[in-house]
Amino acid sequence: MKKEEIKELSIPELKASIEAAEKAYRELKVTHAISPIDNPAKITADRREIARMKTVLRQKEIEAAKAEAPANN
Repeated sequence: MKKEEIKELSIPELKASIEAAEKAYRELKVTHAISPIDNPAKITADRREIARMKTVLRQKEIEAAKAEAPANN
């Protein structure tokens, strides 16, 4: 998933996407521990993609909190 695609997702969609990606990442790690996979660089790429999604999620959460704060005062 590209950065632009990640930024277009909503917070619930991001959370679901992160959960699915983390599950796939864990399964890939177990598979690789049992028998080497064809492309071990995919493990690194998946880990970085999860980090990107978490970063965008956090940015969106901060923006949402800032938008709520003036409304509460």
